Amino acid sequence: MKKYDAIVIGSGQGGNPLSYGLAEHGWTVALVEKSHLGGTCVNTGCTPTKTMIASAQVAHYARNGARWGVQAGPVGVDLSAIVDRKNAVVLRSREGQERNVARHPSLHLYRGHARFLSAHEVQVAEEVLQSERIFIDTGTRPHPPRLSGLDTIDYLTNESLMEMRDVPEHLLVLGAGYVGLEFGQMFRRFGSRVTIVHRGRQILPREDEDVARELQKALENEGIEFRLNSNSVQVEKRPPQIALTLEEAGQRETITGSHLLAATGRRPNTDDLGLDKAGVELDAHGYVKVNSRLETGVAGIWAIGDVKGGPAFTHISYNDYQIIFANLIEQKNLSIANRYVPYSLFTDPQLGRVGVTEKEARASGQKLKIGAYEMSHVARAIERGETAGLMKLIVNAETDRIIGAAILSIEGGELVQVLGALMLAGAPYTVLKGAVYIHPTLAEGFFGLMESVKPVT
Repeated sequence: MKKYDAIVIGSGQGGNPLSYGLAEHGWTVALVEKSHLGGTCVNTGCTPTKTMIASAQVAHYARNGARWGVQAGPVGVDLSAIVDRKNAVVLRSREGQERNVARHPSLHLYRGHARFLSAHEVQVAEEVLQSERIFIDTGTRPHPPRLSGLDTIDYLTNESLMEMRDVPEHLLVLGAGYVGLEFGQMFRRFGSRVTIVHRGRQILPREDEDVARELQKALENEGIEFRLNSNSVQVEKRPPQIALTLEEAGQRETITGSHLLAATGRRPNTDDLGLDKAGVELDAHGYVKVNSRLETGVAGIWAIGDVKGGPAFTHISYNDYQIIFANLIEQKNLSIANRYVPYSLFTDPQLGRVGVTEKEARASGQKLKIGAYEMSHVARAIERGETAGLMKLIVNAETDRIIGAAILSIEGGELVQVLGALMLAGAPYTVLKGAVYIHPTLAEGFFGLMESVKPVT
């Protein structure tokens, strides 16, 4: 048995910096990883996805060059070369993580699957590790829907789709959430016909209807087909096609495609950790239960990142590390309660979001001011020929402080962080009414956005 000051299970975007930080503080740390270092973000999430999205955007510009007076000639997509480029970017990130581990002599990496033997003992292969402090950072994995016949076809997940070397002729996508929309647009730009099937009446059901409607319109303009209010009831192989039966308003219809992507959700990697032996409780969906300080109900065990539920973003996992390190080492009392959570959907146009939506704000009973400004009025967007989308601001009418914002535009994820910084500062939105913006920039659209803010009933 080997004893450590800390054991970190999983080398994701919370577990890695936590391991490094504790090692640099002088602790002996065991980092357990059964696969590649870097977790979901580096290996199957942010890094590979956004690398391939960049290639898809180049293909889109080349194919539509005539819009800007540029004759590019016939445009072809070499998906195999795109995958090679993606793999090279991922490999560089992994190698960087490996160098970081090697730079910390008191950090010991164990390759294998970890299982709890007790609240303070973990087994990895033949080794038993012991510590009074254990951190769970095992992340999530794709969670296919319960769909008759799904197990009889070679359906795709976000992970397997990024390994394909040939462009699908017709990609059927189950789910109009973040994953479904990003991959749907990506492969439409690679040359696939794309049909997105969603059981709800609105894509991105957590977002406001006006924002979702504008994004859907932009995606439809690229040729993506949507089947909303459609329940998928059965799928089967009809060589060389896949047949998907939908039910809409009591009527059934079968559509066909060459490939099917299941993008309906994810499940936590908690089912094979032996958490019952440690006394760690899970919620109804299998996520680790934690309090606002990320502590489980068992002393000395914490959970960080996606495995604990809540916002599933890399930057939130990293903030989990920041909170735990500050509380454990710096004797602070930070929590995740009312945490500032910005995020972006990397479609084109991008959706940058922070704070509450309009529907959440109205449900809270606050007195509100709301403003909206179309990107078609922003000089930089006009000059670029990319005017899809809008800016939206939600303000507490009594304090004039921003409580939510959505920016659907080119570089919307970058723009929304300006408004997020104002939220962090606790400053009123009126500060930006008198700001000086560089002309012509996308941020100059904040002039119009601020002027559009009006009280609502």
